[in-house]
Amino acid sequence: MTARLRVPTFLQASTDLGGPARVAWLAALPDRVAELCARWGLNLDEPFEPGGNCSWVAPGTDADGRDVVLKVAWQHTEALHEAEGLAALGGHGAVEVHAFEHLADDTTALLLERCLPGTELRGRPEAEQHVVVTDLLRSVWAVDLERDHPFRPLSLMADEWAAQAEARLAADPRRLDAGLAREGLALFRELSRTGPTEVLLFTDLHAGNVLSGQRRPWLLIDPKPYVGDPHYDVLQHLLNCNASLQADPIGLLTVVADLAGLDAERVRRWLFARCVEESLGDGVPWPGLDVVLHKLGE
Repeated sequence: MTARLRVPTFLQASTDLGGPARVAWLAALPDRVAELCARWGLNLDEPFEPGGNCSWVAPGTDADGRDVVLKVAWQHTEALHEAEGLAALGGHGAVEVHAFEHLADDTTALLLERCLPGTELRGRPEAEQHVVVTDLLRSVWAVDLERDHPFRPLSLMADEWAAQAEARLAADPRRLDAGLAREGLALFRELSRTGPTEVLLFTDLHAGNVLSGQRRPWLLIDPKPYVGDPHYDVLQHLLNCNASLQADPIGLLTVVADLAGLDAERVRRWLFARCVEESLGDGVPWPGLDVVLHKLGE
């Protein structure tokens, strides 16, 4: 395996994201995969294509004949505590974690339940997506967090993202009206500290992170766990409903908030703040974002 390990397209293309350290990580990947296969008694197939930007993921079977997935992930800030988040869910609405290990300072290895047939929820009608996503989010929010849990507060992420947005605006003041930026980023920080309750958050739940399974019709993968206001957790799904979001953001967020048992006005404020942050993100804002911001601010 060491000599013939194949690196999927997206992982190979994103080598430069981590600089020399990422190059070294990729060079060590074949030996790490071979070591994990020996330790966990795995017989792996070829990795999934095109794969992800920060992990090597392949299906196979373990020593007990179970269908499994091995995920060897480059550790980065967004995905910190992915393994602990899935383990905390205990298979309720998410793939089961059979085992996980943190290797050195740059790698997390997870042995996961395989979703079969594994089709993405994004192929289903949007109305069905709303129901499935909000049902799964309720499973996440219902987790009874231990007092010494490792998960970071949502306010930490909000502060980091807002600071990055402010730096980009300072470098290019034409990107967004300064008053609108101040209002949105201040709200982003405020809302992350004033939620009605604090729960485990998925933070990146969209239809591409929900796969069809046998144990349950739909299962979550790839959490980016934090702890904070549940109203934040519907935002990524809303942003991925691009056409509906541009046409009627208030109508869309109201439907999803009602299904999730959330306050629609608080979701609106969160979505406005997140869209301001998106306008100042790393890259060109997606088409129609200015229209959505205008409608949310009316």
